[in-house]
Amino acid sequence: MQRGSVGLGVLLAAAALALGACGEDDSAGGAAAADSGVDLVKDGEITTCTHLPYQPFQFERGGEIVGFDVDMIDLVAKKLGVEQSIVDTPFEGIQSGEDLNARKCDIAAAAMTITPEREQKIAFSSPYFDANQALLVEKGSGIESLEDLGGKTIGVQSGTTGKLYTEKNAPDDVQIKDYEDLALELSSVKSGQIPAAVNDIPVLLDYVKQNPELEVAAQFETGEQYGFGMKKGTSQKLQQAVNDAIEQARADGTYDKLYEKWFGAKPE
Repeated sequence: MQRGSVGLGVLLAAAALALGACGEDDSAGGAAAADSGVDLVKDGEITTCTHLPYQPFQFERGGEIVGFDVDMIDLVAKKLGVEQSIVDTPFEGIQSGEDLNARKCDIAAAAMTITPEREQKIAFSSPYFDANQALLVEKGSGIESLEDLGGKTIGVQSGTTGKLYTEKNAPDDVQIKDYEDLALELSSVKSGQIPAAVNDIPVLLDYVKQNPELEVAAQFETGEQYGFGMKKGTSQKLQQAVNDAIEQARADGTYDKLYEKWFGAKPE
């Protein structure tokens, strides 16, 4: 289920070229961004760091990177008069702020929870999504909670709040297994390699729709919210543009339409 990095790199490069080709006037887009005072890594583009796949927030479909986060950043790009280009990179480099500091990208859109620790390294946008944690298991397994996993193995994704929650709340005799990629974590439950995994509720609910032999056995109320990340200390104008785009989308109904498009229902 894990795509090769070479193939994906080609796809992303092609997508970036296509985005550049479809713009009627790249210099005009760059000028619009310049007029806003936003300093972008590349003229005429807002470069987004993400980690694929994380369906339905960002994933590949038909050779194109799509998802809720992608559509949200497209709104920012439109506001700035530029196009969006996407860079696939390990989540650790995103949540640590390293990719932003190295100007690998202008913004991080990776279904990333706002935490005090991350706020020390990253300038976050206003929250754009409410998300808690959940437990994925095989249907009929009899596992209904973390306590039922005593002596067993549970999968988590490296660098995520799901991993932190599991480390804090799972029984002491549970073996916690790290996965770099979401797809590998979830497929390990599907194939029976591990009995359970913890990750964000919307991602797991989307996965069980496609894999009815699995189920979400429990949900954990953690009060988490996602934010888009930017380089700390130098991205105030970009941060304001992102916050304005989120606020406008909520006010004019665009947010509800995108939410329904990717999650099948309007937000509560």
